[in-house]
Amino acid sequence: MVRIRTACATLALVGATVGVAAVPAGAAPAATRQATQAAACPTGWGSLAKTDTSATIAPVKDIRTGRHTCYDRMVIDLPGAGGDVGYSVRYVDRLHQDGSGRHIPVTGGAVLEVRVAAPAYDPETGAATYPGRAARPLPGVDLTGYRTFRDTRFAGSFEGETQIGLGLRARLPFRVLQLDDRIIVDVAHSWTATR
Repeated sequence: MVRIRTACATLALVGATVGVAAVPAGAAPAATRQATQAAACPTGWGSLAKTDTSATIAPVKDIRTGRHTCYDRMVIDLPGAGGDVGYSVRYVDRLHQDGSGRHIPVTGGAVLEVRVAAPAYDPETGAATYPGRAARPLPGVDLTGYRTFRDTRFAGSFEGETQIGLGLRARLPFRVLQLDDRIIVDVAHSWTATR
């Protein structure tokens, strides 16, 4: 009789333990999966040059930046350009201004040269459409608190092409997106898949 009571008590205790352990064990993979997805950042962008040979006469109107969880972003606004704007984005050792060849210093561990196949002036009148000045930081852009961006320099607009220097913490993967009326350059915070 004592054996039966001991066996029943042991079975009840094991059943309760298994039942309690089964709930967190079943929930843990879902919680872990959600935490991993939330912490995962895109990778595979690489650091090689990215180009598109399209061109537009719609001028650059604004250049702005933003901070995101996995990357820092630069947006070049070209109202009226549609989605067919050419660009060339690549790492360079030093930024040299088109036309003059003048070296424009850019602060950071790496320099990303951003060229947009669009002028920063009205093609008919020659009047500036973007207030940037050669070798100066981009107007209205404050990089305080950015994880990747360190400096911006407007290199100018020459023969229908606008040139920008983007100083970065280090050579990191980047992507270029071409959306209606804008070019977007995202630079990752790291080479790994987590924040």
